[in-house]
Amino acid sequence: MNRLSLLTVCLLIIPIVYALHFFDLLPSFQNCNLAFKHHKDWANLLRYSHSNAQLSKLPNQVVFMGDSITDEMDFKIYFPKKSYVNRGIGGQTTPQMLVRFRSDVINLHPRAVIILAGTNDLYNRSGDEPVDDIVGNIKSMAELARFHDIQVILASILPVCGDVVERRLPSKILEINKLLSDYASENGIVYLDYFEALVGSDGLLKQELTTDCLHISQAGYMIMAPLAEAAIQKTLQQKSIEQ
Repeated sequence: MNRLSLLTVCLLIIPIVYALHFFDLLPSFQNCNLAFKHHKDWANLLRYSHSNAQLSKLPNQVVFMGDSITDEMDFKIYFPKKSYVNRGIGGQTTPQMLVRFRSDVINLHPRAVIILAGTNDLYNRSGDEPVDDIVGNIKSMAELARFHDIQVILASILPVCGDVVERRLPSKILEINKLLSDYASENGIVYLDYFEALVGSDGLLKQELTTDCLHISQAGYMIMAPLAEAAIQKTLQQKSIEQ
């Protein structure tokens, strides 16, 4: 671009920016730009790209793949001195996790992966997704992991409570968990049953274990962490026996 063309572009852009400021539209314009960037990186591959580049050179024992339930789990508190890697991203659905599974799990060469996914699909963030498709995406992640000699731990979807049940039907959660449990049993995979540990007698998430009837409180994570650790040890022991 020559100087004249550059000057012309600047003369065209400056009035537009001033107009956006004048009519208080700049925040909206910036939000549109952020939305466009998000659309370009729908699976949020950039979230962990820098960290992945560093971790790919280190021995990583276990990767936790998931959504906000995983993302909000503080590994320094619940898994101190463990070489566990958190690859949770809030709000993600199973199709998004499947897209980033290679970069956030396979390329790190872990011994095992815990897959906790599905609750956001039920909220219809990615459309009216049938149960078979949700479970199919989780199975695809499991099969990719096993193909790359990564042991798999399949976690149940957690129960919910309050108004959250209107968009995440308990019956659907139970249906998915049954399919995942059956798949795990048929394929020699450890099934990590968070649901039974967190559900109350009414079939809903216990109020004292949640912050908003969907996300987990510290008390809830204190229950989940030992279950995850037990599942990890069982899985790694199975792999040692097979070898």
